[in-house]
Amino acid sequence: MLKYIFKRLLFIVPTLLGGILIVFSIMNLTPGDPGRQILGMNAKQEQVDQLNHELGYDKPFFTRFGEYCIDLSHGDLGTSYRTRRPFTEELVSRIPNTLKIGLSAFVLSSIIGISLGILAAVRQYSLVDTFSSVTAILFASIPGFFLGMILIYVFGLKLGWLPTFGASSFKHFVMPVATLTVATSVSLLRLTRSTMLDAIRQDYIRTATAKGCSKNRIYWKHALKNAILPVITVMGMSAGTVMGGTVIIESVFAIPGMGTYMLTAIRAKDIPVVMSSTVLLSLAFCLIMILVDILCAIIDPRIRERSIG
Repeated sequence: MLKYIFKRLLFIVPTLLGGILIVFSIMNLTPGDPGRQILGMNAKQEQVDQLNHELGYDKPFFTRFGEYCIDLSHGDLGTSYRTRRPFTEELVSRIPNTLKIGLSAFVLSSIIGISLGILAAVRQYSLVDTFSSVTAILFASIPGFFLGMILIYVFGLKLGWLPTFGASSFKHFVMPVATLTVATSVSLLRLTRSTMLDAIRQDYIRTATAKGCSKNRIYWKHALKNAILPVITVMGMSAGTVMGGTVIIESVFAIPGMGTYMLTAIRAKDIPVVMSSTVLLSLAFCLIMILVDILCAIIDPRIRERSIG
């Protein structure tokens, strides 16, 4: 098992390097330069060139890429072109808001999606099953940012129950978390229902029923244990969806988190901020997927035996 975990951890290195190279290339191939973005369109070209030289932007592409990778290997996440502040300072002040939204949405979507999926499966064709399936299809067809604007219009502008922007109180996080929760839970609901129905129809379930096992024991001990593996894998993928969705949701609700900071950096061509944000998101997603693999190996002995071998 330890050998399996070590191999998975080693796999993070080339994954991060590939992601860094792709994002670094995109940021450098797009039109514009940080000097012009910072000084504005009315600044003289000499001033723009001088600022780009101070920032090191006029160096060759691979030189800048190599310098960034070397600094990253020493734990230096870089300094913002725009604010001239280290990335870690901005991270400390903004990451709590992002974590509040992301973790809350992930936990709620997992609980709601899996619970309703199990309930819909064990009560197939009931009112609960029909309602949850129709609701899942409806919300799956609505983009997250559009759902967020609907919530702002209804609960913020029309009813006045919740604030529409900021992050100074609990109420400010209700609509952002609800938006991400709905967008993520519907996929878990549909998958959980499908895998549970498939497990319930297996021969070993019929055998357990014939032997007189209670329905609760059949559903929770036998069916769920086999149905939950693909759901856990998708939960890991949904964590990446939540992280990416947080970037958009923070922009919709004007929340000062890593999402708005990253979008502002992209518009300003603030390459160190964009790169460091990408590294953190990629690293978090890789670690989550490793945890998912470990959890699947713990639940399924077959996976554990293959990992040991």
